Amino acid sequence: MHFIKMNDCIFCKIINRQIPSEIVYEDDDFLAFLDIHPQSPGHVQVIPKKHFRWVWDVPNAGEYFEAARKIALAQKSSFETDFIISKIVGDEVAHAHIWVFPNDRVKGDKNDLKGNAEKIRSALKSLSTS
Repeated sequence: MHFIKMNDCIFCKIINRQIPSEIVYEDDDFLAFLDIHPQSPGHVQVIPKKHFRWVWDVPNAGEYFEAARKIALAQKSSFETDFIISKIVGDEVAHAHIWVFPNDRVKGDKNDLKGNAEKIRSALKSLSTS
C-alpha cells in the first residue's frame, strides 16, 4: 500500500518507489530501508509511510517503535552484536525517521547495501517464524 506524499520529500519518493532503495521491512504504515550514507553495516532508516515532519507527530508511535524494534532485533542477529544504536534527530530530512544501526565495530562492508539488506531481510523472516 502506497500513500500520496509531499512532492519534494526524498523519503516520500522512496515510499512511492520513485527513488530506488534497499527496503528491508514494510507494513501498512511503516517502511525501513538502508541509509545510502551508512554509519555502519546495516544502517537503516525507519519511516512512517504517511508524511509527518517529526517522529513525535506520528499518531501510532507505539507501532512505529515496534517496527524499529523489529529492525534492531534483526540487526543483532545479522551482525552478531548486542550493541544497536538508535537516533532520532530529524534535521537531515523533513520526514519523521529513526536511525537504527549496529555499532561501528561490527564486521562487514557498510557500503554493501544489497548484501546487508539481504542479511536483515533474512533475519526478519527468521524472527517472524520463531
